[in-house]
Amino acid sequence: MRNFKAAIENRRTYYNLSSKSLISDNEIKEILDFAILHVPSAFNSQSTRVILLLGKQHKLLWEIVKNTLKKIVSPEAFANTEAKIDTAFASGYGTVLFYEDMSVVEGLQNAFPSYKDNFPVWSQHTSAMHQFSIWTMLEDAGFGASLQHYNPIIDEEVAKAFAIEPKWKLIAQMPFGVPTGETGPKEYQPLENRVIVKQ
Repeated sequence: MRNFKAAIENRRTYYNLSSKSLISDNEIKEILDFAILHVPSAFNSQSTRVILLLGKQHKLLWEIVKNTLKKIVSPEAFANTEAKIDTAFASGYGTVLFYEDMSVVEGLQNAFPSYKDNFPVWSQHTSAMHQFSIWTMLEDAGFGASLQHYNPIIDEEVAKAFAIEPKWKLIAQMPFGVPTGETGPKEYQPLENRVIVKQ
C-alpha cells in the first residue's frame, strides 16, 4: 500500500472503467466499514450512510439514471449522455451510494438550536470526508472511480428500487472499476494564491 501522501496524490477521476475487480467483494466492504468507523463527523454525529451496489444492483442504478434523463434530455443530447453512462459508470464493477441520515441532523438541530442552520452544512462536510476517504482507498486497491451527482432527479426511483430509509438523503454516487485508460495531466492553480501563512 502507498503511504498517505502518495495515496492522496494518486487519487484521480477515471471515466473509462471495466467490470473487473482486483479484490474480493468482502475486501471492498471492508473499505467502506473502515471509513464509516474512523472518518470524523461533526459533533460525532456519524450521520453518513453508504450502500454498496454490485452486479445487477449496480446495473439497475445506471438504468434508472438513463431512464430518468431520457425523459428530460433532448434525443440528440441523450445519445452522448447514454454513451458516457454506459462506458464510464455502468461499465464499472460497482457503485457506492452516499447518504446522510437527516433524522440524525434533525436531532442535533433540536438538541443545539443555536447551531440549527449549521448542521445541514456540517452534514455535507461529513459526507465529503467519507467520499474522499473511500475514493482514495478504492484507488489504492487498484480501482478507478469518479464522483457523480444525479441527485435529486433520481432520488425517488432509487429509493424505491433499493428500499432506502425515508429520512436518508442521497448526496452522491461513486461508480468504480478497474480503469481501462489513463487520466490526463492535472492542472494546478498557484499555491501562493491558495495557502496563506501569517506569523
